[in-house]
Amino acid sequence: AGIENYPQVNRAAVKEMHRQVGDLKIDRDGIAQRGLLVRHLVLPNGLAGTKEVVNFISKQISLNTYSNIMAQYHPCYKAYEIPSLARPISTAEVQEAVELAHQAGLNRLDRARPIIVRF
Repeated sequence: AGIENYPQVNRAAVKEMHRQVGDLKIDRDGIAQRGLLVRHLVLPNGLAGTKEVVNFISKQISLNTYSNIMAQYHPCYKAYEIPSLARPISTAEVQEAVELAHQAGLNRLDRARPIIVRF
């Protein structure tokens, strides 16, 4: 993100959001009413720090945090100039991200299976 302390700032913001609204509440029609939903974009070569992210969520936010593992990364513009970002993510990388979330104890993963979008 080009911000030296991005992870710390982001984590503090997520903690504060959870403090204010709590875990996501969904009504019987499946409509979100209030609460925190975390979306995590999987990047190639583990660059998103998925293991650290899901461990942070499970240990410092809540095991009931509604989480969406996003698989739509594709390289654009200057990403092609960075070898570690110059390719789409693989199915194996997405599966690993979901498994890491399960291993961390997150029990509210988005029901929709992550779909890799090819552009």
